[in-house]
Formats: sequence, structure tokens, C-alpha cells
Amino acid sequence: MAQLGGQGQQIIILPEGTERLLGRDAQRMNIMAGKALAETIRTTLGPKGMDKMLVDGLGDIVVTNDGVTILKEMDIEHPAAKMLVEVAKTQEDEVGDGTTTAVIIAGELLKKAEDLLEMEIHPTVISMGYRKAAIKAQEILDRIAIDASDRDTLLSIAMTAMTGKGTEKARKPLAELIVKAVQMVEEDGYVDKDHININRIQGATVEESQIVNGVVVDKGRLDPSMPKKVENAKIALLKYPIEVKSLETDAKIKLTDPSQMAAFIEQEENMIRDMVDKVIASGANVLFCQKGIDDLAQHYLAREGILAVKRVRKSDIERLEKATGARVATNLEDLQPEDLGIAGQVYEKKIFDEILLFVEDCVDPKAVSIILRGSTKHVAEEVERAVDDAIGVVAATVEDGKVVAGGGAPEIAIAKELKDYADTISGREQLAIAAFAAALEVVPKTLAENAGLDSIDALVDLRAAHEKSAYMGLNVFTGDVTDMRKAGVIEPKRVKKQAIQSAAEAAEMILRIDDMIASTRTPMPEGGMEGMGGMPGGMPPMM
Repeated sequence: MAQLGGQGQQIIILPEGTERLLGRDAQRMNIMAGKALAETIRTTLGPKGMDKMLVDGLGDIVVTNDGVTILKEMDIEHPAAKMLVEVAKTQEDEVGDGTTTAVIIAGELLKKAEDLLEMEIHPTVISMGYRKAAIKAQEILDRIAIDASDRDTLLSIAMTAMTGKGTEKARKPLAELIVKAVQMVEEDGYVDKDHININRIQGATVEESQIVNGVVVDKGRLDPSMPKKVENAKIALLKYPIEVKSLETDAKIKLTDPSQMAAFIEQEENMIRDMVDKVIASGANVLFCQKGIDDLAQHYLAREGILAVKRVRKSDIERLEKATGARVATNLEDLQPEDLGIAGQVYEKKIFDEILLFVEDCVDPKAVSIILRGSTKHVAEEVERAVDDAIGVVAATVEDGKVVAGGGAPEIAIAKELKDYADTISGREQLAIAAFAAALEVVPKTLAENAGLDSIDALVDLRAAHEKSAYMGLNVFTGDVTDMRKAGVIEPKRVKKQAIQSAAEAAEMILRIDDMIASTRTPMPEGGMEGMGGMPGGMPPMM
């Protein structure tokens, strides 16, 4: 709203009801939201992190300590907090692990920035300092990273990722499955995680999980008279439906004689029979169709001893293609014998209360399935999340061949060198770089707190140990500072690289906001933007 000249006439710029926060008020509100979000998931970090129970409006329960799952399930309203959720999602998509680390580093960067703002340091100066520190941190990370992608390293990586995620007692057998699966689907140094299908089934212990040398499809055969098991399977993959297409336009057929009706039905049957004949002519004895299969076609297929499945998901068709070497036929006319895939056996099996179709004994399959078991639905879900994280980190290690020590070692090493780097920078940016270094120490500090250890003592011991080696980290089980490489606690370099980069960029973006305008169409929390709160201390509503 503004006044025109000396007339005192008001000019309305924004519609009535629009709420606005300016300058320090906007910065303080955004920083508060970021800190609150980071504090929410901070207790889940590390092998001794606690779990969260999330209950939605329908009463469905999720019990997890996976950072990105918690943030996705929470009903977050504050726009700045949503930006930090994006950090976690990016971390999940890029690496598959380290989501909690990324968010708590971002929260700590905002917390340190708040202290600098109180010292009258301009947000742009802080942002520039953070940017320089992030670039320097990546250089340090590259220097302290270790070249390793052998099988023992991959097993250690997988077990580190699953520690503290409900898979404790079955870490080793699960790690074996994960490493084997990743190595099987790896092509030319690249791992497509979508080619590893996880089938979660409750009703048994985690140790009974298994890897399938091929693909598992969560569907059964169409007709009980079809064979339950096919040896030396020749597999056809079809996108085309085996049924008579319905007309897209309205049409009427006038029949004047019962024989015409019989001829009409016979013609339809002949069309379906002709389609089935094309499948038979190709030599296929197993058929996976992405679309529908007519009841009559099912009868003909069963009579020929062909095991058929309809409405198979596109992702399953793609995995079958990679596992069996089949080529997807988009039209029945195109289905040729050379398009068929090969598998040692295809069979139907019931596990717990689910009927599954196993396509096994494939030659050098580039898509595999893992059957995950868990005593209850919630246990199986948490095991799946842990395995999904572990697949991500093992894949990142196979692709990059670079690892770093765990237990807070890289954060302490980077913080140590950043403090020295800050001394070489003149001006107020030096304070921002030093604040960035201090913020990184939140990771080992949180690991210590979650393990019931004294965080100050742990940090002092870690800093002293890093005068001799950059691989010294905190063993949360004993409380000692040990060489994490020798202890087998290692992580992919990509996890730390992405976490630090994403956290720095998110913090920088939030700090540069000095004006928040909420339109009347934006549903505001009770109390408006002024409080954007409702939680103690003005904390933004998140659930």
C-alpha cells in the first residue's frame, strides 16, 4: 500500500487479506522453521537413533527412523520447512541415504547464521561465506576419500547403511543379498536401481529373505488349468491386448436372423483364435501381457499348455526384458521366435498370503528380485526402507569407487581444515566460513547425544585424534574414538558430497529471503503468518 503524492490517496498494490513479513522478521521465521524441522528428525541419526511413530488421518501407522520417510509422512505447512524437505528428497533420489544428515546440517547452518545476523552481518555476506566454504569442503572431501569398490568394501558399506534401522541381527545376510544384486545388474559401471525389484512379504523372520536369479511378478497364472510350472521357458512379452477391441464410436448392428448372430460370434472367436495362434507360432510357452487377455483366449492358451499373465506392470515388463533377454512386442504381428526371452523355469508359488510368479535361472540377468521377509507388516516395511538405502549406497560406491570413513570422521576433518581456511579469508566472510565449519560438527555431536554419550567430550576427543589421522570417528557402541577404516564403518563419498552441497544451497536460499508474501488464496495456519505457528516457541506447525 502506498500514498500518491501529497494528496493522501492510497494505492492498493496487494489484495485485501494478504499477509506479509519483511526483513529480519521473515528471516527469523524461516530460520525458526528450518531449525524446528532439523530438531524433529535429529534424534533418528546414527546406529543408536530413535524411531518415530507417524499416524495419518485414517489411523495408518508408520514406524521408522528413515529421515525422508518421516518428512514425507509429516504434514508440513511452512514454506521454508518445505524447502528442507526437498533437500531430503533430492538426497534420497541421488544417493538413497544420508537424508537425516543433510537436513540436520541445513538446520545447523541456519542456526549459526542466526547468530551472525544478530552480529549485524548482512545475509548476502553470510551466503557468500557459506558458498566458499561449501566449495572448499568438496575439495577436502575429494582429498580424504579412499579408492575402494571391492566386495568387502561393498559389504561394509551396506552394513553401515543398515545399522540401527531394524535390521541389526540380519545385517550380514542382507548385505550379501544387496551386494550380489547390485553386482548382477551393474552394466558398464552404471547401476539402475529400478532393475532391483524388492518384494516385501510379512510372516517370517528377516533372515529368511532371499535373492531370486531373475524376476518375481506379484501375479498368478490366469487359469487354474494352465501349467503351474514351465521348464525351459520361452517367454513372450506383449504390450498388445489379446481381445477384440471395442469401438471408439457408437455403432449399432441390426441382426434379422439368428444365424447372423451365430456368424457374428463365430467371427469374434476366430479373431481371438487367430491372435492366440500367432503366440503359439512364435514358440512361446510363457506369456506376459501388459494389457488384457480375453476369457476365450485364456481357454485357448491353457489348452496349448501356455502359462499366461495379464495386466503386468510396465516396470515388471522392463525388468523381465532385462532379465530374460526378451524383446517387447508392441503388436502381435511383430512377435517372432527371436523376440522370446529364456529362463530355466517359470513357476507359481504362494508365500504367506501372496501368490507370486517366479521367473528363475536366467542367463546373466540384468534385473533381479529380492524377497524380503518380516515378522509383521511394520517390521517388513522398515526392513525394506533399510535395504533400499543400502542398495543406493552400494550402487553409488560401484559407480564412483570412492568411500569415506563413517562415525563423523569426514565432518570433523572438513571442519578442521575449514577453520584454517577461514583464517586466510579477510572480511566478515571469514566468520561465515568458521560458522560453516562449526555447523558440520553437528553430525558427530548428534551421534554422541543419540548414543547417550557426552557430546562435548566426544568432540574434544575427535578433534585431538584428527591431529594424527583423518579417519578417526566415534564408535557409538563403546564411546571410544577409533579408526573407522579398520572398524569397517565406511560410507560412499557421494553421500557426504550431496548432503553438504544440498544443505549449503538450501540454507543460502533461505537466508536470502527478506520478504514473505502470502496471498489470500494461500491457506494459512491458524493465527496467520504472524505466528505461522501454534507450537511452543512459535515453532511452525508440521503435523
